[in-house]
Amino acid sequence: MRELVRTLILVAVLASAICVSAAVEVSPPLALTEKHPVIARNVTKLIEEMHYSRPQLDNSLSSAVLDGYLDTLDGNRMYFLAGDVASFGRYRYEFDERTRSGALEPVFDIFNLFRVRTTERINYAIDLLATEPDFTIDEDFRFDRSELGWPVSEDEMKEIWRAKVKSDGLTLVMTGKTWPETVEILRKRYEGMHKRIAQLTSDDIFETYMNAVAHTMDPHSSYLSPRQSEEYRIQMSLSYDGIGASLQPVDDYVTIVNIIPGGPAHIDGRLKPEDRITAVAEGNGEFIDVIGWRLDEVVQMIRGPSGTKVRLQILPAGLPPGSAQKVVDLTRDKVKLEDQQAKSELVEIPFEGRTYRVGVITVPSFYQDFSARSRGEEDYMSTSRDVERLIRELEAQGIDGVVMDLRQNGGGHLSEATELSGLFIEGGPVVQLRQTRGNIEVLPDPSDTAVYDGPLAVLVDRFSASASEIFAAAIQDYERGVIIGQQTFGKGSVQNLFNLDRVLQGDDNGQLTLTIGKYYRVTGESTQNRGVLPDVELPSTFDVEDVGENTRPTALPWDRIQPARFRAGRSLDEEVSVLQNHQARYAADDPDYEYLLKEFAVAEHERDIVSVSLNRATREAEAKAFSEARLEHENTRRAALGLEPLGSVEELESAPTTDSILLVQATRMVAEMASLNAPQRELLSTGQSSSTATPPL
Repeated sequence: MRELVRTLILVAVLASAICVSAAVEVSPPLALTEKHPVIARNVTKLIEEMHYSRPQLDNSLSSAVLDGYLDTLDGNRMYFLAGDVASFGRYRYEFDERTRSGALEPVFDIFNLFRVRTTERINYAIDLLATEPDFTIDEDFRFDRSELGWPVSEDEMKEIWRAKVKSDGLTLVMTGKTWPETVEILRKRYEGMHKRIAQLTSDDIFETYMNAVAHTMDPHSSYLSPRQSEEYRIQMSLSYDGIGASLQPVDDYVTIVNIIPGGPAHIDGRLKPEDRITAVAEGNGEFIDVIGWRLDEVVQMIRGPSGTKVRLQILPAGLPPGSAQKVVDLTRDKVKLEDQQAKSELVEIPFEGRTYRVGVITVPSFYQDFSARSRGEEDYMSTSRDVERLIRELEAQGIDGVVMDLRQNGGGHLSEATELSGLFIEGGPVVQLRQTRGNIEVLPDPSDTAVYDGPLAVLVDRFSASASEIFAAAIQDYERGVIIGQQTFGKGSVQNLFNLDRVLQGDDNGQLTLTIGKYYRVTGESTQNRGVLPDVELPSTFDVEDVGENTRPTALPWDRIQPARFRAGRSLDEEVSVLQNHQARYAADDPDYEYLLKEFAVAEHERDIVSVSLNRATREAEAKAFSEARLEHENTRRAALGLEPLGSVEELESAPTTDSILLVQATRMVAEMASLNAPQRELLSTGQSSSTATPPL
């Protein structure tokens, strides 16, 4: 029966190949190579022996593997028919044994049928371009189909693609393109989409499938093919010339995953995570539409020699197709570790009749120059050493408090997190590490003396992860400072890299990243899944229901172990309560903050949109209303501050950024913390005692 089903799938592939038009052609089928079964067997063994959850690849995981593989191929339900997916059901409970044995022929059968279906859809889309759509009809296009089922018939599938082509065309027409110009752009786009799939190799498909396997364990375990392994090494070395952004394909878009600290994009500040790149231009040349392109080709277009310029056309994060786009021009440069160093600035904050001086230390990552340290160089670069230097420089200038800004800090070296914590606490454990076999290691503060003991706030957001969460949790658990911002990401797992060339004693096998442990706070609670909850919450454009570890279906759960022996400082509950109560009052009187809340409300509304109108007048009215609302918000802010209003949407670049507004709130709270502690500090400095005197924050 198994071979009969496989034969029927192959027959469907061949029959479909005969029926498609000549616009784009079906590529030859891909097949399992000799090395893939060996890799699959060894990856399975490593997962079952070394993964933290000690899983067994069984029927339940087999079913999840198939679903994950299909979601990777057709997560938006626009290629396969329901009947196609039903035909794959025969293998639903076989992929456990097939992965263990390496008999993965059905993986390639499924992909080969997917490639045929893609060819059919692209040919139909290109055929539709022969006739300009009627943009006066009231109808919608559902661009987000991820929660829907696969279409049950060809007619239903064609209707979906008719609406998609019309929406794509309307987006371009609204930018001033004629229909012939639109046809040319869309034809190239669709042919490019087909080309990207046609260029996939057997290694690519094997990698896609093995990631479906790895991701059933947890989101951070993954398999990288040899080509992707090399790309990973380049990214980690940060030695290439480019803009300093990590990218990944999401649906038809190459999407910004994160901004590499210190790179051109980070310094420029206009690119944000989840922004989508729609076109790329070299220098002042013409834009080339890259929607539907293969990731590595877009990466190669964006990379280039230092000092040269690249322009990106961006569809901002959260906005639906057809929204106003922006152009970001960047000058390429070396993305060096030195450019990622912690930085500081001194901010003066008026508060209750006095000006407070607050030091802001921005920590983009937890870094360390391993090579310099191993060579015995005394002045090697590291996060903790740089922050210690910055603190001493700030104290020499006379500061009343410190803000540690860890927003969008995705983590880094564990030892740097423990050493950084040690700059603010007087010795003790910082974090606990529980490994696969259950053994628990307590990692201490390597020093017994704090460098800074004044008022302290740690500013975090949803993209503060891993080592950032270890530091923030330690500061919170020791009652050493106040955590301000948003619930952090929740990545409390530890990964180990297995070089499969070493494991298999061969070449060209790729690498496996496997979760082998979890981090726990000194209280015994895990940062995994839950993250660190702020003491004083600030709004954010990032919805915790959409971004973070807890949004991932296979994320490891939150749990707790025995607490470590540690001694917290005096309770900060009173200070936190005061800050929470006063934050609402101060924010209500702050025009910048009011502007921010309005912008977030608009962004939240846009995030909920899953379909767009195909009526040009309606779509243009919606786009105009969105732009005018933003302009109104900015001019309301400017009026409250006594500034001249802006005359057009194009001038909105002068509006304050989210980052700057939230930082002002954090520095204001540190100023208030300093004011609350002033009497106690005066008592301590004069040697007086008081029954109510407490140590400083």
